[in-house]
Amino acid sequence: MRLKEETEYEEEKREESMVAQKYSIGGGFPQPTKAVVVGYALTSKKTKSFLQPKLEGLARNKGITFVAIDPNRPLSEQGPFDIVLHKLSGNEWRQILEDYRQTHPEVTVLDPPDAIQHVYNRQFMLQDVADLNLSDAYGTVGVPRQLVIKKDASSIPDAVNRDGLKLPLVAKPLVVDGSAKSHELSLAYDQYSLQILEPPLVVQEFVNHGGVLFKVYIVGEAIKVVRRFSLPDVSKRELSTNAGVFRFPRVSCAAASADDADLDPGVAELPPRPLLERLARELRRRLGLRLFNLDMIREHGTRDRYYVIDINYFPGYGKMPEYEHIFTDFILGLVQSKYKKRTAKPVEEPV
Repeated sequence: MRLKEETEYEEEKREESMVAQKYSIGGGFPQPTKAVVVGYALTSKKTKSFLQPKLEGLARNKGITFVAIDPNRPLSEQGPFDIVLHKLSGNEWRQILEDYRQTHPEVTVLDPPDAIQHVYNRQFMLQDVADLNLSDAYGTVGVPRQLVIKKDASSIPDAVNRDGLKLPLVAKPLVVDGSAKSHELSLAYDQYSLQILEPPLVVQEFVNHGGVLFKVYIVGEAIKVVRRFSLPDVSKRELSTNAGVFRFPRVSCAAASADDADLDPGVAELPPRPLLERLARELRRRLGLRLFNLDMIREHGTRDRYYVIDINYFPGYGKMPEYEHIFTDFILGLVQSKYKKRTAKPVEEPV
């Protein structure tokens, strides 16, 4: 069975070989004949972390120009743009982008506002991963069991009992709105303490994962994985002796890199590349997104059981190694793909 799956994987790799080559470091896209204009509508914090001098310098060398979008002026009066990058919140901005997409179909908007909204709600964020139910020779990918609580914290213990969730439980705000608070999490050790949590939220079974989290960055068809330190495992003894709710900041963002740490090989080993490629390909299609990352863990004590615990749109790419090469190649690939579609000759029907 494994041999058959490996053969199928090799066939897929051959079919995608040209695409894969384009996204290698120092990829081989020809320099465009005219400047590629990328409009960006980002918060000041995101602009600073993303538009670093190394990215802007490499982009200029490749014929790419980044231009700030003024959200207080009509978007159609700015540009012209080839691509629009955005990560601003609010219904008004979302409507502006939707209208712009309808009136300017020649511009690539990254990504569609409605698709982004889907992953801003933790009730729906992981549903596509769960529906995928990915399992092959390289491992299985699922999501932790979770429960949505929209109001009335006093009902949480009964709801947890009814659904059979096991302690400890990770609690996260239901809506991801870009604020630091929306990325905070709490770890609840006992049922009584669940009542002090603040809905709306999701509670998720905590899975021991060796204290290491894998951040899987996705830029179009390119994938880059880094390790981050995460919450430590919880032993049965700790669970029986500890009580209360422990609050943590945004663990995956604030944590130090674990790439160079002296870790147990069973904890440090990255998820298999074929598994990640299949997962990313399916989620790109299901989510309708090209710029996102997955927070992924391996259940401690197993070699092939993985869980996706969060999905983030337009994450902190500035922390991704070699991101400037990957991102500029991605932009050139989009422009080249659009050009080929515009210049493609219609296929004549046989007489």
